[in-house]
Amino acid sequence: MVKISILYPNAGRFDMDYYLNTHMPRSIELLSAGNCYRGVSVDRGLGGASPGSMPSYVAMCHYLFDSADDFMAAFLPHAAELQGDMPNYTDIEAVIQISEVVISR
Repeated sequence: MVKISILYPNAGRFDMDYYLNTHMPRSIELLSAGNCYRGVSVDRGLGGASPGSMPSYVAMCHYLFDSADDFMAAFLPHAAELQGDMPNYTDIEAVIQISEVVISR
């Protein structure tokens, strides 16, 4: 299983309400249509390592798929729509990482 993480550094505008209530429901609808989708989670950054410090990331989204190819097959047909919606909730350049899930309980 792989995890596709979309990380939004705490370095600009981010409309969490729009992201959670408009962008993510549409994203989930589109990407979960295939049988290789395993789930999604969204994290909201609350703080950094030191008490009272700002979080490194304002938000993080993590999709689970059987493989990176399965994610790409689900994402690419909808890439223009999903990426085109980004200016509606952020001006931050997202950091994307694909990871192999080696422990999950």
